[in-house]
Amino acid sequence: MTLEEMTAQMQSRVAEKGAIDGKTVKFDFGDNGKLMIDGTVDPAVVNNDDSDADCTVSVDLDVFEAIASGEENAQMAFMSGKLKVDGDMGIAMQLGSILG
Repeated sequence: MTLEEMTAQMQSRVAEKGAIDGKTVKFDFGDNGKLMIDGTVDPAVVNNDDSDADCTVSVDLDVFEAIASGEENAQMAFMSGKLKVDGDMGIAMQLGSILG
């Protein structure tokens, strides 16, 4: 899945399930780009900006896709080092409501 397709999918999920109110989350896919969820505005915005965030999740795009599709468990990805969190860990723990 491309970054553009993943961004569109996340826009749909955030529109349906909501974002983490008052918080920003950035998914850093390295050379493949970024995906930003801004829950500080209503409605929440999903884009590919590289802005500061309350929580940054660094993960390969293919691992993110596997987590988003339910093929891989986010906690196991974190424990195995496939997913790294910088910033507010509490926000990262709430991401299941968006990804799941």
